[in-house]
Amino acid sequence: MRVTRREFGGAGLMSAAALAGGTRLLVEPATAAGIRLGLVSYNVAKDWELETILRLCGEAGFEGVEFRTTHAHGVERTLTPQQRATVRKQCADAGILQTSLGTVCEFHSPDPELVKKNVADCHEWVLLAKDIGARGVKVRPNGLPKDVPEQKTLEQIGRALAECGAFAADHGVEIWVEVHGEGTRLPARMRRIMDACGHASVGVTWNSNDTDVVDGSVAASFELLRPFLRCAHITDLESAYPYRELFSLMRRAGFAGFTLCEYPRPVAASEAAAWLRAYRVRWSELQQTQERLPSS
Repeated sequence: MRVTRREFGGAGLMSAAALAGGTRLLVEPATAAGIRLGLVSYNVAKDWELETILRLCGEAGFEGVEFRTTHAHGVERTLTPQQRATVRKQCADAGILQTSLGTVCEFHSPDPELVKKNVADCHEWVLLAKDIGARGVKVRPNGLPKDVPEQKTLEQIGRALAECGAFAADHGVEIWVEVHGEGTRLPARMRRIMDACGHASVGVTWNSNDTDVVDGSVAASFELLRPFLRCAHITDLESAYPYRELFSLMRRAGFAGFTLCEYPRPVAASEAAAWLRAYRVRWSELQQTQERLPSS
């Protein structure tokens, strides 16, 4: 059974009004198992300047950020060496980890020259990640081309990822593959991509898709991708997506990485402080009560 995400609403916990009654926020750096909370600038913070992102994340108890390309923060491949050093220092001074860089590099095209270009672009992002101190470069598959055998495409993506992973390893960076794209976001297909890749420096960014859910549970999907899990994108914590179960599975697996808020709509910077704090309150609540899981 697939679960449809609930659309963003102006009311409820995720609105700025959620803290109007003086809700107290208990900011903890991580859960006992090490699960941490951060922010993807897509789409919540797409219009925020870098300084705004760092300040608001720090105030709300968010520990890390994934900088998505094309957004107002300007963390892009075009930065000069001095600008890269400045970004690194700003993040360090703010106490915010640069978890990853959110790129649009993708490797599913039947055009080999386009795939080659995306691999070269990914290499440039790896160098930026190294310079600013980010751990990972997020890439993605984005669908299955028509009239191309499915397995051929999945293996092609895997080979390109392995090439990117080898380059990243030489620079102390990892490649994180988002579970993304029509057809390719199915966990079983993502597992085949990862098996075709087979490089230790390439992992997976869980993406909280409705296609993860089978009979109301994400356990089977999680088990397929658990060996590769590096990071997770999380969205509307008030939706029907089984986040409590997901976090319990992460704890059982000993996951000690970031769950990154990737909410589907922008939030005005003027409302963001309360919005982020409310999001973190709900995230903390979902961590506190473990889902009953079947014994392994």
